[in-house]
Amino acid sequence: MRFVVQLIAVLAVSFLAGQAVALVDGQPWLSLGVGLGAAVVATIVYSAVVRATEKRVVTETSGRTAASGLIRGLLLGVAVFSVVIGVIAVNGGYRIIGFGADPVNAVGLAGFMAAAVTAEELLFRGVLFRHLERVTGTWLALTVSALVFGGVHLLNTNATWWGALCVAIAGGGMLTSAFIAARDLWLPIGLHFGWNYAQSAIFGSEVSGNGVREGILHSESSGNTLISGGQFGPEASVFTLVAGVVVTSVFLWLAARRGRLVPMRRAAQPSKIAG
Repeated sequence: MRFVVQLIAVLAVSFLAGQAVALVDGQPWLSLGVGLGAAVVATIVYSAVVRATEKRVVTETSGRTAASGLIRGLLLGVAVFSVVIGVIAVNGGYRIIGFGADPVNAVGLAGFMAAAVTAEELLFRGVLFRHLERVTGTWLALTVSALVFGGVHLLNTNATWWGALCVAIAGGGMLTSAFIAARDLWLPIGLHFGWNYAQSAIFGSEVSGNGVREGILHSESSGNTLISGGQFGPEASVFTLVAGVVVTSVFLWLAARRGRLVPMRRAAQPSKIAG
């Protein structure tokens, strides 16, 4: 029941946040304010519902770790994507044509991305993964939640099965493992934002088959789709897959060192009756 209540609450606030951001689309500074406000409201609603249904302090959204988690995640997300797009470019899959026609769009994209990634992290890591992990343990919960995360991206305009699989393995794995290692939502929110913002607002690439929203740079992809990612964008590149697996492995190693992996629950053994 707790899972259902939290799921409905996060879905509802995510829908309303999306509607609010859509209303100010095309107005960069207003989009920034509305998007950031929507992200804050969504986090407050999540914290309130979890506190009410689980009767505990909601440590995964603690204000004490917010700044450090968001900043570390943001820097890591931008850095990892920059390396990936650089490798794609060297291999002929990405080319910068020039600056975007209206670079101020990057301001509005910050608000749009803040609302979108916060909603996704609250839903997939805060609700789905946490509740699965209690029942199945870390490894199965990681696998299932990552596959669901990738599968949802099949709904996007230029979606492909390969792209969705890459998102599941690289994106779902990387973001969920970040949550496991930190045991808070700020690191994966920052990481998700940094990756998506670099992809769209800085490098002008397609994001998960959702189309291109031109920001600072105007670019094009070309050549082998396994390298460039094709219409789905760089997230369907084999280089994204490799980078995601590497980062996921590092986070899981850190989680293991910190004792934050939850074993699978074993069924109770039947008691032996004395003969």
